[in-house]
Amino acid sequence: MTLNLETPKEIRASIRRGEWTKSTHGLAPGYVQANLVVLPQKLAFEFLLFCQRNPKPCPLLDVTEVGDPEPKLVAPGADLRTDIPKYRVYEYGELKREATDIGPFWQSDSVAFLLGCSLTFEAALLQAGIPLRHIEEEKIVPMYITNIPCQPAGRFQGPMVVTMRPIPEKRVVQAIQITARYPKVHGAPIHIGKPESIGISNLSQPDFGDAIRIKPDEVPLFWACGVTPQAVAQNAKLPLLISHAPGHMFITDILNEELSF
Repeated sequence: MTLNLETPKEIRASIRRGEWTKSTHGLAPGYVQANLVVLPQKLAFEFLLFCQRNPKPCPLLDVTEVGDPEPKLVAPGADLRTDIPKYRVYEYGELKREATDIGPFWQSDSVAFLLGCSLTFEAALLQAGIPLRHIEEEKIVPMYITNIPCQPAGRFQGPMVVTMRPIPEKRVVQAIQITARYPKVHGAPIHIGKPESIGISNLSQPDFGDAIRIKPDEVPLFWACGVTPQAVAQNAKLPLLISHAPGHMFITDILNEELSF
């Protein structure tokens, strides 16, 4: 099934109706896609502080009012309980279930955070003619838990998660320059080459997403990733945390170029 819809609002409505449950890669070209974190109000301030201290993996785009699932700044009229193709529900650090509707888990004191996603700068890389292997292979970008510690904030502490994209060696500098223009969606890479130095022992075994091929003339580049809160939740054993499933993002009404400089 393909979606022949033009606007983010139309695509979100299709997702809400259950017509699209796959990855959002390639949907709504030119529009910002976002990571989701939903927490009880009593944990919201600590997580807000965690995001402020870790802007690379957790660049904030919007925060909802307590109990309100509408992200009024980035997508007025949307519903964060239904407008993402697939969610994950964590309880005490363990992934308990995946769902296409989190209405049963949404509480009167729930607060939702939307974080910038690297799909935004991917559009700029593709426009510059820089190939992206996971798109060529129709896979979800590989993600890895590193040994890079995030700056802690209360109960929120743990390692950073990164995405990896193999870039032709002669295009590495250009890829860095392009992604640096988007600090609100992770910005420039945090590491280049030598995955073992950031705690990644095997690139063919990602912690999230899919393994992809790396050619001999390519260099692995690593960007901070919005899946980091999921790793932090597992580490902190929070009573409840709801997130998007990797690769299944929230599509906003914001244009990519609105986040560039």
